[in-house]
Amino acid sequence: MARQADEQVAVSRVHLPRQTVERPLRQVTKRLLLALSVLVLTVLIVWLDRGGYYDNADQKVDFLDAVYYSTVTLSTTGYGDIVPQSDTARLVNVLLVTPLRVLFLIILVGTTLEVLTERTREEWRLNRWRSTLRDHTVVIGFGTKGRSALLTLCATGLDKSQVVIVDPSSKVVEAANADGFAGVIGDATRSDVLLRAEVQRARQIIIATQRDDTAVLVALTARQLNRGAKIVAAVREEENAPLLRQSGADAVITSASAAGRLLGLSVLSPYAGTVLEDLIQQGTGLDIVERPVIKSEVGKSVRETEDLVVSVLRGHRLLGYDDPEASPLQLTDRLITIVRAVNAPPGAVRGSVGKRPE
Repeated sequence: MARQADEQVAVSRVHLPRQTVERPLRQVTKRLLLALSVLVLTVLIVWLDRGGYYDNADQKVDFLDAVYYSTVTLSTTGYGDIVPQSDTARLVNVLLVTPLRVLFLIILVGTTLEVLTERTREEWRLNRWRSTLRDHTVVIGFGTKGRSALLTLCATGLDKSQVVIVDPSSKVVEAANADGFAGVIGDATRSDVLLRAEVQRARQIIIATQRDDTAVLVALTARQLNRGAKIVAAVREEENAPLLRQSGADAVITSASAAGRLLGLSVLSPYAGTVLEDLIQQGTGLDIVERPVIKSEVGKSVRETEDLVVSVLRGHRLLGYDDPEASPLQLTDRLITIVRAVNAPPGAVRGSVGKRPE
């Protein structure tokens, strides 16, 4: 049981995007060149002061003896057949050769030191990531739906460092890391997995799981951990949408029905289908945005605004543009408008994923 618990912790730990690392062959080549440079420098030091050394074999030190002495000294073997005799040679050994010996040993055990350093660096990155992560976006399920939703958000300016992916597949999380997103491998229905994704401090949560029952459990768990986050979920079957709303989801998208309606609309009017696709794809053509009412619009009717208003969000109520209660506009209202992608007004929230109304 303890082993299973350790494996579970190892699997569901946070995986941050990997930083650029040199190839192993290049790293080994650099270490070999550095070690060779240390050896050459030591040989040069001994050869220049060869008169201060004594060889028990022939009482003099030639170039080969300098190479031999440098090699056995740097490797800390020290047979004692060649020794520094003069005060200058001994001082040079203390001040220069000994530091070079330490550097040579560090290079030899560089692999072990690199592993320890990498672990320390990774822990530091993880702790720093946890301390700075606030009001981020958690995407649960990085399949077609989750990836498309995230691409839409990133097109509106969402920083990749403010996104955490949760998925049970290690390959999916690795792909997310390659794209620059942090990820957690694990079952999102478990609260400990969501806590590793810092879901309790998230601003918005996107649930794009493969199964509807999983989405319901995830919504329940996420809402229990974070009462104020905006939760948007996708389901396959329309009959499961009310259950997801009861579980805490603020908005539920029925993927199968939405795709079917778009197909049917495209059959009846291909151009209408093209317009809807254009609205869905953020950043090009027409965009649907949510923005606050500006002071100059307060007291006016919906039709008097410069933008094409589709709906008015007043508190928790969504009023159609033709609803008599939508006009006159109030300062606390938010407008759902259709604009050109390059003409999105300040303060606009593209798409439907915004802050949860208080």
